[in-house]
Amino acid sequence: MQRIIKNGEVLDETWHLLPKDATLDDLSNCDDLIVPLALWVDHAHALKARDGGLGVWLDAGEEIEEIADQLQHFQVVALNFPAFTDGRHCSTAYLLRTRYGYTGEVRAIGDVLRDQLFALRRCGFDAFALREDKDPYDALKAFDDYSEVYQASSDQPQPLFRRRA
Repeated sequence: MQRIIKNGEVLDETWHLLPKDATLDDLSNCDDLIVPLALWVDHAHALKARDGGLGVWLDAGEEIEEIADQLQHFQVVALNFPAFTDGRHCSTAYLLRTRYGYTGEVRAIGDVLRDQLFALRRCGFDAFALREDKDPYDALKAFDDYSEVYQASSDQPQPLFRRRA
């Protein structure tokens, strides 16, 4: 079973992430599903009618604006990083938290590494599914890498110069 980091703790994964080419026929008896954006767009009515938790995942290049008015249906929005060098979804997480006021779980999936966690949390992520070859307990140390930040972000809206007395 995969383990994830959520709110600073290592937890057993309870959500079932469906592959990009999933169809309604692929829905398992799992209570909690994270479906690809295309499946949601094509079958939102059927997915809303099922029992269990519902999440959606977006691949790099898919825009959150496509479902921004439907965010209330999702307990999890997972954002896929196909390569650790592809940071497009950092902006998506920031928009979810600041522009759209999304309070549910924002999860980083895909090629997620320890070195990215501190910055990803600042953008608005609160859950991380690390690459399978990485140790989540070691990755927890990333949140203690820096004791202070200068810039404003979703986790600290005031820059350091505004927070000084």
